Amino acid sequence: MARQSGLIKIKGTLDNVTFYKSKDGHLAKMKTSIDGTRIASDPAFIRTRENGAEFGSSATSGKVTRDSLRPIAMNASDNKIVSRVTQLMTKIKNLDTTSLRGLRNVGVAMPTPAAKALLKGFEFNKDALLSSILYKPYAVNTTTGVITITGLMPLNDIAYPTGATHMSITGCYANINYATGVTDVKLTNVQNLAINGVASTVTLTPTALPVGTGAKVFLLKIEFFQLVNTVQYSLKNGAYNALRVIEVI
Repeated sequence: MARQSGLIKIKGTLDNVTFYKSKDGHLAKMKTSIDGTRIASDPAFIRTRENGAEFGSSATSGKVTRDSLRPIAMNASDNKIVSRVTQLMTKIKNLDTTSLRGLRNVGVAMPTPAAKALLKGFEFNKDALLSSILYKPYAVNTTTGVITITGLMPLNDIAYPTGATHMSITGCYANINYATGVTDVKLTNVQNLAINGVASTVTLTPTALPVGTGAKVFLLKIEFFQLVNTVQYSLKNGAYNALRVIEVI
């Protein structure tokens, strides 16, 4: 795949090269003459079929992640979230050391410490990283799912964007079984704070404990608002909102 340059952009096919426009700009790629039936059956393409099967499995695990966490992630994700989560799931899938090639999957790999370490720290919005916004330490009780931030002073402890007058902090305790695709997600209360010099303790408690088995995933989210005539409006349609996986067990 190549990027088109110059003043005139081409769309269509010319000499087996397809020119098209995507969200990444004006691109060009070579057309392939390989028949799909051949790829599906020819022994010469066995590696291709194995890679395709594993990519499909990783994409499915990525969809499980995104769908289950949609209640908290829907206004705190960037426009590359689908590909970035799939890429993460592919790295985790590669940690499956027991399945045959073509059958490696996230469900087998996720119980390992290395896989959990890869998922921990994932940022849903690459344009607003929680690690670059929140400067106050937080604590997670992995038994109850309660997240605590002691003595948070927004004016000093938060890198807030220009125009923000208020912020909200929310937590999430999710149980995601990548082997079965069964998930259960519980959000916490939302704590809204004015961005000023007043210090307070933030305590985020899940509405209940998630049921089932699988990876226990804890997330923390910060949203920014601007107060106008007693109403808080999401700042720049949520572009500055941050969401991070803060723990996985």
